[in-house]
Amino acid sequence: MLEIRDVHKTFNAGTINEKKALSGVNLTLNDGDFVTVIGGNGAGKSTLLNMITGVYPVDKGSIILDGNDITKLPEHKRAKLLGRVFQDPMTGTSAGMQIDENLAIAARRGKFRSLLPGVTKKEREEFKTLLKKLDLGLENRLSSKVGLLSGGQRQAVTLLMASMQNPKLLLLDEHTAALDPQTAAKVLALTEEIVSEAKITTLMITHNMKDAIRLGNRLIMMNNGQIIYDISGEEKKNLKVSDLMELFAKASSGEFANDRMLLS
Repeated sequence: MLEIRDVHKTFNAGTINEKKALSGVNLTLNDGDFVTVIGGNGAGKSTLLNMITGVYPVDKGSIILDGNDITKLPEHKRAKLLGRVFQDPMTGTSAGMQIDENLAIAARRGKFRSLLPGVTKKEREEFKTLLKKLDLGLENRLSSKVGLLSGGQRQAVTLLMASMQNPKLLLLDEHTAALDPQTAAKVLALTEEIVSEAKITTLMITHNMKDAIRLGNRLIMMNNGQIIYDISGEEKKNLKVSDLMELFAKASSGEFANDRMLLS
């Protein structure tokens, strides 16, 4: 489903602020893979997602999605192929619009737009059915402004919006990091359910090693813009947090003690 071939990205090249974010990244995801991504701050995790979505142009290399080269495809043209949930619950939805209006935007992604009424009666019924699965009572609040929702409710709606069109690839960029533990657990459970039911190929960045081990069928670790470990199958199932900490400590040459991952 996804092939990343020798992708390089350097920011502020040729200046004192030069930063090599990605250094020859190679990654292949099979259809239906659920891959968790861990690594220290500045390891290149979010940059990798931004390369896939087209936020930044690739300096070198290529990105193949479902057999099609999207390396030079503009960001807006990739939108219908990808779903993404950001760390900040305020991102990914329009706060001033109603829940049903936000869902309608997601439902029309990549489709023909007309001048007909924004949300039809049929769509509202469909949205109620979808929202009911979240078990948050939002199916009875279709006309509520999204900006009035709690962080967890808003992130759940964003997750629903990102997966509505069964994207080729779902990208989760620390989508529970800004939530309290109880709400984060709820959103993660929804994530598992949605990904499993729709069999969506997924890349999920997390700083929580327990979640990285427990979720998905594969785990990759990044450091200094490269993928340094790629673990799956029984090897992943038998992993412990202490194993990952040891691996990362070796890879980061003892700098791990200052990394935010330690707090997870």
